[in-house]
Amino acid sequence: MTHGYRMIKDYGEASFIEKKSKFISYTRPVQTEEEALQFLSGIRKKHYDATHNCYAYVLGENGGVQRSSDDGEPSGTAGLPILEVLRKENLTDTIIVVTRYFGGIMLGAGGLIRAYTEGAAGAVRAAGTVLVQPYAVYSLMIDYSALSKLQYELPRKQYLITDIQYADTVSMRILTRLNQKDAFPADSAEWTNGTAACSFLGIELLKLDEANDKIIP
Repeated sequence: MTHGYRMIKDYGEASFIEKKSKFISYTRPVQTEEEALQFLSGIRKKHYDATHNCYAYVLGENGGVQRSSDDGEPSGTAGLPILEVLRKENLTDTIIVVTRYFGGIMLGAGGLIRAYTEGAAGAVRAAGTVLVQPYAVYSLMIDYSALSKLQYELPRKQYLITDIQYADTVSMRILTRLNQKDAFPADSAEWTNGTAACSFLGIELLKLDEANDKIIP
């Protein structure tokens, strides 16, 4: 695997009122259509008295599965706008459900599209996003005399230290982006005057929190 994708970080919820209609939006990560439909079912049960429970979800590394529903709203005014938010944000493995309680004032097609777009975007903002991408994983063993230099140099090249163990020597677990994979052994050798023991452990698919650029365990 050589590329990444984006998805919702966690459960998110948002709400607003537009011309007396209340919109409540929900999102969460999902891996399968079964999970997506179970989440939708839970929202429908929670809001059994709502006028509409509209939704969209995208699944698969390449967004190969895309579903949406207007749930009784005029065709193309609810499910598709929600789906477009997912597409615009390049999100997959994500479902968004926007519930509407009708307030007695018609919004018109344009108003509905804007409202459902706002609802979907609000849920995404509330949940946050992560970048799921492959990293090369290295084990690095160094002498204590090289520790301070490594701790200074590694972040400068955006190498990530995910674990440090202190014994007779210092053991580090380092992540690099794939385009840095071949450069890391040479960099570590240069920074330690050739004394580092560097071992490639493989490729792992990990989540990077886009709000703070940190790996999520």
